[in-house]
Amino acid sequence: MNENLKETDVKIETASEDDAKELLDIYAPYILETAITFEYTIPSVDEFRERIRNTLTKYPYIKAVHNGSIVGYAYASAFHPRAAYGWAIETSIYVKKDARKMGLGKKLYAVLESILKKQGFLNLNACIACPKIDDEYLTRNSINFHEHLGYRFVGEFEKCGYKFGRWYNMVWMEKHIGEHLTEQPPVIPFPELKNLPVLKELS
Repeated sequence: MNENLKETDVKIETASEDDAKELLDIYAPYILETAITFEYTIPSVDEFRERIRNTLTKYPYIKAVHNGSIVGYAYASAFHPRAAYGWAIETSIYVKKDARKMGLGKKLYAVLESILKKQGFLNLNACIACPKIDDEYLTRNSINFHEHLGYRFVGEFEKCGYKFGRWYNMVWMEKHIGEHLTEQPPVIPFPELKNLPVLKELS
């Protein structure tokens, strides 16, 4: 796919529950072959469909489409359930393994960030698995990717994730995308954004 995939040929669209199987097919190799996610077992399609449904009640869940096939996806989720954290979210992104290093991650995050800004979110947080030394399951590429997009390093937890018989660290990175006010307007739930012109502008 790499030779034929051009960034200009990729469209960013809102994902739906009907995309669960295709999105799960992208995610599954990260579970089985990497420590990028600390999840051990592949969820069922029904469980993954439920995850998408729950996310879309408040947060964006978007996909990158090339020639009718999904090649990557990104979404936001709650940073913490308590009300005071309501303007902070956690970002997640996965790109099809043979479509990496093609600019898809940057494009997905640009659209995701624009939507989140329109909703009124202020703090983007990324929870990233981190090796002491790069190995066959995990590198520091995701940290470098987020740094390139303007995220700053916040903190590191030592040996908190165990996978493939190895202990991995976890880091938090953060990016501010709005002004923190004394009287902060409430966040707009994703379904209440009408027409989502940002998807057309950036796809």
